[in-house]
Amino acid sequence: MKKFAIAIITSTLIFSAHAENAKIEITGNDQMQYNIKLFEVTAGQKVVLSFKHIGQLPALAMGHNLVILKTGTVVPTFATKCAPAKDTGYIPQDEESKKEMVAHTKMLGGGESDEITFTAPAPGDYPFICSFPGHFAIMQGVMKVKAK
Repeated sequence: MKKFAIAIITSTLIFSAHAENAKIEITGNDQMQYNIKLFEVTAGQKVVLSFKHIGQLPALAMGHNLVILKTGTVVPTFATKCAPAKDTGYIPQDEESKKEMVAHTKMLGGGESDEITFTAPAPGDYPFICSFPGHFAIMQGVMKVKAK
């Protein structure tokens, strides 16, 4: 009887572990660097991403955000569309660009933070960038989405 009870508890713990949200914390600094270049989540998982600008410079001079793009998006082409979008935090508002994004944070200055929640898409590698003009060349990474 005891073995049976242990098996049920173990199965419940394993199921609960897979049901948890993915909590991701990323920082950006005044040297135009993210603290990580890769993070992994599972397809269909709820992702809670916290982004903090740990530098001191204001958003006007050294703003950072984190934009997760869909697999296959041509990063330099997308980034070119971001540069003229100052009034919307360097997030382009045309329909094509909106379809290329999975999620994004707000543009932040030193000491500011933002948290976003989204559902991890289908398995694949999804690039993430800072869309402040010119930053994408250095501030890039990958969200790797694994199969369930």
